Amino acid sequence: SRVAMGIAFDGTLTPEQVEQFGKDGFLVLPDFASPEEVEGMLSRADELVDAFDPATVPRSIFTTKDQKRTSDAYFLDSGNHLSFFFEEDAFDEATGELRQAKSRSINKIGHAMHDLDPTFRAFSRSEKVGNTLRSLGMDKPTPVQSMFIFKNPRIGGEVSAHQDSTFLHTDPMTCTGIWIALQDCSIGNGCLWALKGSHVDGVAKRMVVDPRTRTKVEFEGEYPHWDLNEFSPLEVKAGTMVVLHGENVHYSAPNTSAKSRHAYSVHFVNGDAGWDKRNWLQRNPDFPFTPLEQ
Repeated sequence: SRVAMGIAFDGTLTPEQVEQFGKDGFLVLPDFASPEEVEGMLSRADELVDAFDPATVPRSIFTTKDQKRTSDAYFLDSGNHLSFFFEEDAFDEATGELRQAKSRSINKIGHAMHDLDPTFRAFSRSEKVGNTLRSLGMDKPTPVQSMFIFKNPRIGGEVSAHQDSTFLHTDPMTCTGIWIALQDCSIGNGCLWALKGSHVDGVAKRMVVDPRTRTKVEFEGEYPHWDLNEFSPLEVKAGTMVVLHGENVHYSAPNTSAKSRHAYSVHFVNGDAGWDKRNWLQRNPDFPFTPLEQ
């Protein structure tokens, strides 16, 4: 962890940082993850991909383009597993074969890495992550969703502008995301873009699933038109952690470069808030959400 003035950084934010987050709806924390943590997460993701057999899963291609997602059982159950999702153009439609190597074809792994994988669990549940979230007023930070995001050279797809609370709704709304750059991020390789101050108007759109059938994803409400020229590019170095308010509007463009832009993301809610039964992500009864240790 980073050292400031000879004191190890423990994740606790300054009053100025808390104020900045309240104003902008996001906060950039350079060097939050140590080089060892970054390397550990990258190499662990490689191991998971190496061990994964694409033939074992349906082709659940995960996309936020046009706000359409594959609404299959594999996706809807992935909050309980380490599940693998392919890039949209990963397969040759004529042959059904992958167009590129397996490692270049996967878009993400999700969505219970923070509980099921020791490497990602250790970071997600670290004391410094808890201190950051508590600094922002979350008294019972509870990780609910995690994903390793592969942004591979020239195939890494866009993630259109959205609010995380669209997908992870609590009463009251408490969703807060952390996004860790595991490689240097630039405009060319598809860095995050965030809209300052966009978190104050509530959530405009919700993704819901009927809790009785759990088969079909539907959307309620519409996003307004956001002017992409007003967004700020977050060009950050590996190890940087971006904290995102659940109602902050953000997106990332495709990776058109020759360099990958991998990241790890975890979404937290306050454990005392009500988890919406219509959220797509529902844990099995024997695998409840667990708050961070105090």
